[in-house]
Amino acid sequence: MEAVVEHYVSMAEALYFPDGHRFVPTVATTGPWDRKAQHGGPSAALLARAVEKVEAPVPMQVTRLTYDLLRPVPLTPLEICTNVLRTGERTSIVDASLLAGDVEVMRVSAMRMRVGDLDLPKGVTPDDPPPGEPGTGELAISFGEGGGYNDQGCEIRFVEGGFQHPGPGTAWVRLRLPVVAGEEPSPVVRAAAAADFGNGLSSVLRMRDWLYINPDLTVHLARPPAGEWLALRSVTYPSSAGAGLAESALYDASGRFGRSVQSLLIDRQR
Repeated sequence: MEAVVEHYVSMAEALYFPDGHRFVPTVATTGPWDRKAQHGGPSAALLARAVEKVEAPVPMQVTRLTYDLLRPVPLTPLEICTNVLRTGERTSIVDASLLAGDVEVMRVSAMRMRVGDLDLPKGVTPDDPPPGEPGTGELAISFGEGGGYNDQGCEIRFVEGGFQHPGPGTAWVRLRLPVVAGEEPSPVVRAAAAADFGNGLSSVLRMRDWLYINPDLTVHLARPPAGEWLALRSVTYPSSAGAGLAESALYDASGRFGRSVQSLLIDRQR
């Protein structure tokens, strides 16, 4: 079994390979802060997938995902536990936990609402067009040591800013790989996979000198996004108290569909 796991981890044909009730991460999940730990995006996407698979009495759509990143997520097989906190025909709340062995490393609380079919009045939706055409912009130069999720897992194209340019940033993001091998990612899973990039796209501090890690992530969805390419227009607000906030407006080709917010733990590199 260990040989099989090592084989999976070294491959980059998907972010995760299913192994019974476990999910084995590949090197394409690796994050920029610690080469032995995963980026928040892949594990957020994996938990979003788990939430969507929980049965409901009527068709439901995910409208909010609130994540707590409790510990670094290791490059080892992971398990997921789900729990329905509230079930109903209009709203439902589902919790899911990501486990590395017996240790909970990440959790999410998800709000689901019934799927409607409403004829809304004209002009009630704000005009907030996408930042250019999907997939346009300058291909990102990786930050950190390169590789992993920023390069193998995703393609990032900057419309404004860049990893080498401190300040607000706008970029289109597309998954290069399936989240789980053999599966097409759902719109919500794609949104979760992209939303954790906000603090990186809009970093105002140099990574070689500073940490600006997000211990949480909240994603609000007014509707499910469409297409492979999703855009983030991101801004970071640091404070001298050692905390901060990264906020992102989320777009697809039709316009804005949601937002994501990350609390930031800011400190000097040691």
